[in-house]
Amino acid sequence: MKKLIIGLTGASGSAYFLRLVDALSRREMELHLVATEHGTQVLEFETGVGLEERLVLWRQGPAKIIEEDNQNLFSPVASGSFQCDGMLILPCSMSAAAQISAGISETLLTRAADVMIKEKRPLVLVPRETPLSPVHLKNLYRLSKLGVTILPAMPGFYNRPQSMDDLIDFVAGKAMDSLGLQNDCYRRWEGKEKNEEKD
Repeated sequence: MKKLIIGLTGASGSAYFLRLVDALSRREMELHLVATEHGTQVLEFETGVGLEERLVLWRQGPAKIIEEDNQNLFSPVASGSFQCDGMLILPCSMSAAAQISAGISETLLTRAADVMIKEKRPLVLVPRETPLSPVHLKNLYRLSKLGVTILPAMPGFYNRPQSMDDLIDFVAGKAMDSLGLQNDCYRRWEGKEKNEEKD
């Protein structure tokens, strides 16, 4: 059974987190959710949905969902000995990216990310900030050089999205792609003729 760590920070873009976990909760896998305090607050503000409320729904699916305490550095996911297939942080705030880039791991979220880097396991950050300052770019570049996948929340438009959900699904699907998880969240490019046939 695949094991993934999914992080949620206080950056705008909580809908990406919801869509990703919605999709993953329908699979037989183990998900460790690590949300910062601001992450849960922004989630409720932007979507009108509380994390605890959504956990009830997710736990009705086949996935094993474990809600982690961001202050609990005794959690199994804080250790390199914990076998895990990868970690996704979406959205990822510039503060979290800076801490991970500098090796600061005072919370479970940043510690788990630090473990992914040192153990050379997949780590995907979905930054949601604009414009990006030179400081942001430097931190993201440093992480990329360490093997971290930087996947900005930039939806494609070749599939002619018709709704906000289409844009959200594109980013969530690309995030899953980055960890090798098959999904049909978005319509893939098959060439001009084939894509036009489906319109």
